[in-house]
Amino acid sequence: MADALARKGALDGLAAWPKGTRHTLEPVGPRPVFVFRGPETAAANVGTALGVNFGQPLNQAQVAGTRATLRIGPDEWLILGLGDEGPAIAATVAAAAGEAHSLVDVSHRNVGMVFAGSRVEAALNTGCPLDLSLAAFPVGMATRTLLGKVEIVLWRQAADRFHIECWRSFAPYVHAFLGEAVLEYAA
Repeated sequence: MADALARKGALDGLAAWPKGTRHTLEPVGPRPVFVFRGPETAAANVGTALGVNFGQPLNQAQVAGTRATLRIGPDEWLILGLGDEGPAIAATVAAAAGEAHSLVDVSHRNVGMVFAGSRVEAALNTGCPLDLSLAAFPVGMATRTLLGKVEIVLWRQAADRFHIECWRSFAPYVHAFLGEAVLEYAA
């Protein structure tokens, strides 16, 4: 019975990643993910308390230690943590905000994946309408967008590496979509 209750990774049991490609798609292990919404004063208080800058421009990510914030709306930030620090993040936000805000734990809803390799933006552009060239979508940029038929949050971490956040139920689709897309760039 205990085996039936064990949590499976969203990509467990899926078809193997295509062999011979220049790309990898690796799941990011379970970690705390929160959506914070509130006025900039509350965001500044929370950022100071968490040690992460919430003052970044729209569609930018900031990393401090084990935490990252992605500003994906005028009053919306995605907070990514590490390991089991979820309760500490929630308690810190509650104590520091100082005014009306919203903090939603989406750790079990979201799945993070790192997509990397040469010509990674070309592979992503098979289903993403954004200009993902390094000049138009530089390192540190993060935004909500589409990949095929799925809403994702896309964060460029390096010239050849993107972090993708999507809903857990969409992870098999994202895996299969990108697996097909990389075949065009395998040679």
